[in-house]
Amino acid sequence: MPGNRPLAAITGASSGLGAMFARKLAARGYDLLLVARRRARMQALAAGLPVHCEIVEADLTRDEAVDAVAARLSQAPNLELLVNNAGFGTMGRFFESPLDAPLAMHRLHILTVLRLSHAALAGMVARNRGAIINVSSVAGFWLTPGTSYSATKHWMNAFTESLYLELKQAGSAVRVQALCPGFTYTEFHDAANMDRSIAPKSWWLEADYVVEESLKALDQKTLFVVPAFRYKCLVWLAGLLPRPARHWLALGAPQRRPKA
Repeated sequence: MPGNRPLAAITGASSGLGAMFARKLAARGYDLLLVARRRARMQALAAGLPVHCEIVEADLTRDEAVDAVAARLSQAPNLELLVNNAGFGTMGRFFESPLDAPLAMHRLHILTVLRLSHAALAGMVARNRGAIINVSSVAGFWLTPGTSYSATKHWMNAFTESLYLELKQAGSAVRVQALCPGFTYTEFHDAANMDRSIAPKSWWLEADYVVEESLKALDQKTLFVVPAFRYKCLVWLAGLLPRPARHWLALGAPQRRPKA
């Protein structure tokens, strides 16, 4: 029965990692609150899941939509997991690009994550149970030119770590995680019109694997989750190298480019 099971809320649930989280969490016995812009996609996803699914059509770059979702989260007594997954990427130099896309990206990756996390945490901390997964990126450890995407993911990593420390200090059992995958087969790069040949096929991860690694690590209360050994090595290297060396590597790395 709806309400008797724990509830997981997933943003960006219409495809990619969001849809995969929905499938795997349904298999774990969660009811689902699916949030995205594409209602038909979410309806098709929900039709194949053996749990109760509530669908919320929302553009989370808009304040009124974020307000409505935040209110729903704050009123859910059985909310046990929030997956802040909604996101997108852009290409081009910041100073050469129209401002609309980076503004929307910062609203979605930063302000929306901030507001939805705040709405969810009050009840979770009061009940002393629950978790938040913020879908970040390896790009949050390696700041790069040509996009503000890595800057927003850098903020997301810092925000998640700060929440982790606050919850520890408060003695709360609520968990937080920053999921930081590398290149992953989803619609993300297609939506941004990015050429996938920027990275060898061996560097591309499957969405199923990324989400499974996230949920296994959540059970283990791991703060930063970086799926795949080669990406773990990249993150380790980013922490080891001095900033000038990281800048030299970033300036020499292949940049995101549009499809031909």
